[in-house]
Amino acid sequence: MLAIPSFRAAQKAEGNLFCEVKEVDGYKHTLTAWKDRNYMMEYINGKTHSKAMKEFSSIATGSTYGFESKEIPSWEEALDLWKKNYKEY
Repeated sequence: MLAIPSFRAAQKAEGNLFCEVKEVDGYKHTLTAWKDRNYMMEYINGKTHSKAMKEFSSIATGSTYGFESKEIPSWEEALDLWKKNYKEY
């Protein structure tokens, strides 16, 4: 109800370079890449994502990890970094 609109908003957001969802070990993971931190923060603070995050704790559990890089990581690289550094919500 909230995840799909949030994902679609990310896909259409200005500054988005990559946006994909993958199921790994029964969990949905989202990998996004942005032109720069400002574009990412505009999306994060935007209406659709903010609405989803306000409801998140009542409908789901999860974790996240963000980092800056000059290259978009592969799924394997991203998941490895996430496993080592994630923040639980």
